[in-house]
Amino acid sequence: MNLGFIGLGIMGTPMALHLVEAGHTLWVNTVGKVPQAVADKATVCASGLEVAQNTDVIFIMVPDTPDVETVLFGEQGVAAGLAGSRKKVVVDMSSISPMATKVFAKRINDAGAEYLDAPVSGGEVGAKAASLTIMCGGSQSTFDEVRPLLELMGKNITLVGGNGDGQTTKVANQIIVALNIAAVGEALLFASKAGADPAKVRQALMGGFASSRILEVHGERMVKRTFEPGFRIRLHQKDLNLALQGARELGVALPQTAGAAQLMQACAANGMADLDHSALVRALELMADHPVATA
Repeated sequence: MNLGFIGLGIMGTPMALHLVEAGHTLWVNTVGKVPQAVADKATVCASGLEVAQNTDVIFIMVPDTPDVETVLFGEQGVAAGLAGSRKKVVVDMSSISPMATKVFAKRINDAGAEYLDAPVSGGEVGAKAASLTIMCGGSQSTFDEVRPLLELMGKNITLVGGNGDGQTTKVANQIIVALNIAAVGEALLFASKAGADPAKVRQALMGGFASSRILEVHGERMVKRTFEPGFRIRLHQKDLNLALQGARELGVALPQTAGAAQLMQACAANGMADLDHSALVRALELMADHPVATA
């Protein structure tokens, strides 16, 4: 198939490569320079309009709601290139506002194309391994059409409901991940301050009911002090802000989510917004004046 991919960052680049390596023809566009690994195997386009004109399915993987809006509806945007004899599909794999997603989907439908919101979980590791969890919102027919392509990028792929429901699921995912990171951080900080070896504490906990993917991956990051970004704090901040904004609109309280958001804000205020979100533990360490471990 002729496929488009817009947004070639830490996750978008390996995701796009999985598509082209499966034999599809790829047309790409991104802010800044296209990574050489993609440029060697794809046609680089000057705009989203050019991408849409030459492809049947257009994937988007950009940071935030305004970015998706610009890609879709800005000057030389995707929406302007959707006309044609075959109905095209826009698949937004970014993590953005569920409410905005519903509006975007209607506008794309009005332009004559189908829309699937398909945010992902799994970070850079999952993107490279093609093992992402993909949470979809849209029609069954659109999901069925796109699923073989999604299977090139992920493993656990679920149609949750209509447009916006995929994004709602991603927000819920980010709440769970943030609270688990905070819990692991507090536990390892407590253990370290009490004089125990946090690496051995983590190892012991991996065999019990407290075991989790967060303890396995991010607990190791906390102990080894490896905070190079797989998923940046500033992006997780954005997702938690979406959760808190939605909570206000729905009239529900998310006190633990608010707490995790404040810990991330403390990290950002101390120059750590571009570290991996496992560095949330640094806010706890600052308050305790004690590191989980030293490098």
